[in-house]
Amino acid sequence: MISSLPRRKIITIGPMPAEKGAYALARYSRSPETIEESIRWVHTHSSEKFWEQYYFKYGHASIADLGHIMVCFENISELAAIELEDEPLWDGQAKSTRYQDFSNLGYFIPDELAGSPLERIYRETVGSLLETYTAQHHRLKGHLAEQHPRPQGMNPEEYHRAINARAFDLSRYLLPLAVPTNIGQVVNVRTLEKQIGRLLSSSTPELIDIGRELVDSCSVAPLNLWTELVGGGPAAEPVAPTLARHARKSEYLARTYTDLGQWAAERIRLDSIDSAPPVDLIAPHPLLEEVVTTLLYRVTQAPYRQILKVVQGWSEKEQHEVVEIALRRRGEKDDLLREFRSGYPLIFDLLMDVGAFRDLHRHRRCQQIRQSWTVSLGYEIPEPLRLFGLESDYDQAMEGAGRASRALGPSPAADYLVPFGYRVRCLFKMDFAQADYICRLRSGVKGHFSYRRIAWAMKEALALQYPFLASKIVAVPPHVEDPLTR
Repeated sequence: MISSLPRRKIITIGPMPAEKGAYALARYSRSPETIEESIRWVHTHSSEKFWEQYYFKYGHASIADLGHIMVCFENISELAAIELEDEPLWDGQAKSTRYQDFSNLGYFIPDELAGSPLERIYRETVGSLLETYTAQHHRLKGHLAEQHPRPQGMNPEEYHRAINARAFDLSRYLLPLAVPTNIGQVVNVRTLEKQIGRLLSSSTPELIDIGRELVDSCSVAPLNLWTELVGGGPAAEPVAPTLARHARKSEYLARTYTDLGQWAAERIRLDSIDSAPPVDLIAPHPLLEEVVTTLLYRVTQAPYRQILKVVQGWSEKEQHEVVEIALRRRGEKDDLLREFRSGYPLIFDLLMDVGAFRDLHRHRRCQQIRQSWTVSLGYEIPEPLRLFGLESDYDQAMEGAGRASRALGPSPAADYLVPFGYRVRCLFKMDFAQADYICRLRSGVKGHFSYRRIAWAMKEALALQYPFLASKIVAVPPHVEDPLTR
């Protein structure tokens, strides 16, 4: 009989190839071995056979949650960065448009424009936006310094950074989605597989190329610089070679949104798009109506409330037809479309500038359903541009971007010309705890004025339906400012 427990140990594990690390932990959970014994065993046995059998054949998906991979994407477009980050279980950071100068980084040019007359329009438009961005930023720093002199006792370097950042808060409205950025992400193998499948299923060539390159990077040795810097070590192994062999395009993802878009174009006849407030909290309604409305919201440009009114006028059979279209191409291993993640008590339909969306997109404890990029919803004009007499140049550049995007027509290339200042519509579905978190965090004085307004309006919308609960949310109204605090 064992009279006492063995001595307790807490052990941290050094970096391992993701597939081998997950294999070791999976074996550890299924045997009496210590973690050291498990790692030694895995070191001398192939992990590929294990992955082939248990993950890809038997579908033991939780195994893939145990292996984590650090991946960096350099010189990808902002448009691609948004799609890469569109994973609920994603962890990472991207280069910030609020703190860094994007004027001299170049810009992405879609291959399909090469040599065509539209390439000249594209280049001229992006060039105009970036020239205006640079000029506006320089002028804004001067105006902001006059408006907010350095307080006595504030470090000059810290003051310069604060003014520079506030100027970027305004000038970034001119940045198009074509500008490049860098992303560093840490994901588990299961999330990476879904990310790759989603990229390969895209209709945007850049995203398909990134998906293919991501597959390739998983099958070759990674950058092992840290090991080299601290004194060498064995050569690094590929992080996820089995995953690389199995990554596939999903026909379900690739074709279903097109199916839904075509169906919506034929069946939803709207004389005009209703105007909607920047923040519209939708009252609870039946789950079937929510699922159908969300599926159609994704492939239209109308507000949620307007589509819901149409759906509520249909028979149950007509509502079922939309669901059937959204399911008919689903394969055995395909997850349901994100639009099916319904049933959250709070549904916010948000109309905001692309820059604000770029920041709020980081909130992953809610379901986000974004409509396609467009210039048809118009653009925001930050009040300081009017105040400082910079509105005319801004309007000229933004209007030019709108004309050029429309000239490129309904194509992925047109999306790259959409600047951060244009509006986009997106559903945010969440519980009360997430609403409290967004309102509290994003309304603070350190935040960008655009998403601060959204966060405060969310609290006000909650107060109309749930006054007691809203009163417990500690948020800062937009008129409270501290421009030198970052």
